[in-house]
Amino acid sequence: MGKITKFFASWWGIVFSGALIGVIAVLLQKFGNPANMGVCVACFERDIAGALGLHRNGVVQYIRPEIIGFVLGALLSAILFREFKPRGGSSPAVRFFLGIFAMTGALVFLGCPWRAILRLSGGDWNAVSGILGLFAGVVLGALFLKRGYSLGKSSKTASAGGLVFPFFMIVLLLFLVFKVSFGQGAPIFFSESGPGSKFAPLLLSLGAGLLIGAVAQRSRFCTMGAFRDAVLIKDFHLLSGVTALAAAALILNIFLKQFHSGIALQPVSHSSHLWNFLGMSLAGLAFALAGGCPGRQLFLSGEGDQDAGVFVLGMIVGAGFSHNFLLASSPDKLSETGALMVGGPGILGKYTVIIGLAFCIIVGVTMKSVKERKGD
Repeated sequence: MGKITKFFASWWGIVFSGALIGVIAVLLQKFGNPANMGVCVACFERDIAGALGLHRNGVVQYIRPEIIGFVLGALLSAILFREFKPRGGSSPAVRFFLGIFAMTGALVFLGCPWRAILRLSGGDWNAVSGILGLFAGVVLGALFLKRGYSLGKSSKTASAGGLVFPFFMIVLLLFLVFKVSFGQGAPIFFSESGPGSKFAPLLLSLGAGLLIGAVAQRSRFCTMGAFRDAVLIKDFHLLSGVTALAAAALILNIFLKQFHSGIALQPVSHSSHLWNFLGMSLAGLAFALAGGCPGRQLFLSGEGDQDAGVFVLGMIVGAGFSHNFLLASSPDKLSETGALMVGGPGILGKYTVIIGLAFCIIVGVTMKSVKERKGD
């Protein structure tokens, strides 16, 4: 056990973790997941929200087993290495709304940090503005951290509390396996067309999620943390893993002939660069304030972190809001005459991004530890 822990704490361990995620993501795309969406935490949580009936956009409804695997894989790893530590109580309401706005920003961009990297590795140059926005949001969050920002310390809780979110994932898995229906016109919903209808085989997706969850739990892989550490303490350890993810995905995409360079009409993507940037700026800032990217939040929830679970639930609810209130972006498409129609968010989505940025900035400025406040 000690050797495994030492390996995953090393440079080689984080590089292995990132490369593994990149390879698995591209292979999942090859075996049925949507193009440039082999693994996308935000998109997959959106699909789960749709399957549960939190929104009725029929093309993005499916219980994604990868998300379930992330949590359960992290849980098994945490138990095996005695790192299952049930805890919670660190500003849960704030974390819930950070999750809502993180999802809003991600769906304006049309992807999470992982998908931004995978889109770039697949030749989608629209991802560049999104990645720049993610970096800008994380940098702003890092500045708040330097000024003493804190959501407070979590407290130890009973073991049962740390198992609530993994149990929720098991329930979702049962819904998926048995194709549960609660009546005509009622959940659980499964898309018959669009991205939600495209998925790799169940066992392959679940196995991939379990493997990623276990490995990422050991290595502490986190895209937001990679940018934060590089900015705050000039530590590039986590960034090495993110770079390995991009490189591995790029090489395998080229080998499998899944690399298609371009800007317009990329899969589930839009070329409204300003809103790609601002959407991911909002998401990056929310991730920084919450303490981890969406993947990391899932892994933490598997370790018993109930605050991370609250953030994930916020993202799932945020996906429902985003589609019910038309906040999510539409992808580029061709008109009936063959002219390019540039996608992006509607007016409500644009306003919500601005409101979300304002909310996050207020949280960053006002939320400080009790000790910090006494020193003011």
